[in-house]
Amino acid sequence: MKTKNIMKCFMVAATMSVIFTACKKKDTTPAVVDSDTSGAAENALSEGTFNDVSNISDQAAAGNLSSYLAVNNGSGSEQRGLLSVCATVTRDTTVVPHTITVNFGTTPCLCADGRFRSGIITISYSGHYYDIGATIAITFTNYKVNGNLVNGTHSIVNNGPNINGHPVYTIDVNGTIVKANNGGTITWMSHRVREWTAGYTTTTGLGHFLDDVYSITGSSSGSNSNGSSYSATILSPLMVHLNCFWIESGVLQLVPSGKPTRTIDFGPDGTCDNHATVTINGTVYNINI
Repeated sequence: MKTKNIMKCFMVAATMSVIFTACKKKDTTPAVVDSDTSGAAENALSEGTFNDVSNISDQAAAGNLSSYLAVNNGSGSEQRGLLSVCATVTRDTTVVPHTITVNFGTTPCLCADGRFRSGIITISYSGHYYDIGATIAITFTNYKVNGNLVNGTHSIVNNGPNINGHPVYTIDVNGTIVKANNGGTITWMSHRVREWTAGYTTTTGLGHFLDDVYSITGSSSGSNSNGSSYSATILSPLMVHLNCFWIESGVLQLVPSGKPTRTIDFGPDGTCDNHATVTINGTVYNINI
């Protein structure tokens, strides 16, 4: 009987040892590495798409959408104004508010920034873009960029100069981007403050807007094409130079639902390219914007 009891104790101990070892192995299994940069890339796509709309509105209001002077983009190559000859601009000052229609046609047109555009952007405005208190409302009719359908409302208000004498604009967007090839729908709601830091005194001359520089701050929220929600805050101002086709610098913090925070860095100021980095849990990944 004593031998049986000893054997039972040995078997129980052996069983517990196996269970403990199994649990220990399970507990030490490495965590899955989060390397998903798709949400960051889609946020950058939204940021760039609607920032382009602001730039198109500015240039259309100034009457300069084609035949721009060639400029150096910082990489040794030349490029011309944003839209080249792709757009037909129609201005109607007989209605109040006045309207400007930027029509890219029904066939995708290769614009000077390497993007294909089609459809119509309609700009309704009260007062000149430079006037304090001027308001601009932008809507879209089948407007597409590289096959991505852009919808929603886009408003701009001139708040006048700040203490540095720089014109400041409030920009609010409630928009969607339906990605090409059934890629899903991105929703994007943003509140931006756009400070015109350079070039605002240059108001005449061919391509005069090319020396314009904007500093952008603010926050946004929405959902990615897979349906997951997120919020984003600009940590370091996004710098937009209108002689470059992309956001040149700045840092944005992206907080996706149920995932670690991402930090998107558009690079050092003065570097004109479509590259950015995304940092997730200390690991840096490269993306194109």
